Amino acid sequence: MTLRETNWRSPRFVEVETGGSAMVFKQPTFFGEPFDPETGDEDASLEEAVANALAVAGGIDAADVKVTVEDHAVVLTGVVATAPEIERATAVAQAIAGGKPVRNDIRVA
Repeated sequence: MTLRETNWRSPRFVEVETGGSAMVFKQPTFFGEPFDPETGDEDASLEEAVANALAVAGGIDAADVKVTVEDHAVVLTGVVATAPEIERATAVAQAIAGGKPVRNDIRVA
């Protein structure tokens, strides 16, 4: 397999040769600007990480829990069935938040 960077006009392309065939991959762009998925929004990444952790954590049904980040603090809202689930949600969010404050506004249904 051979990698060869090619500039067929603009934008840049990467050509990959495998045996007798070649594949060409266009560099990703978003509205004409270079796109790098690794440089996404830090708050959105934290929201996703906390929501995913709540979804798989034992001791809580997080189906009706919403996670947002406001002023660099993780905010949990929604409803759960029991008070211990509220405490569990706080513990899970604090573990993922890495020292950022967690505000739990979840209530019991």
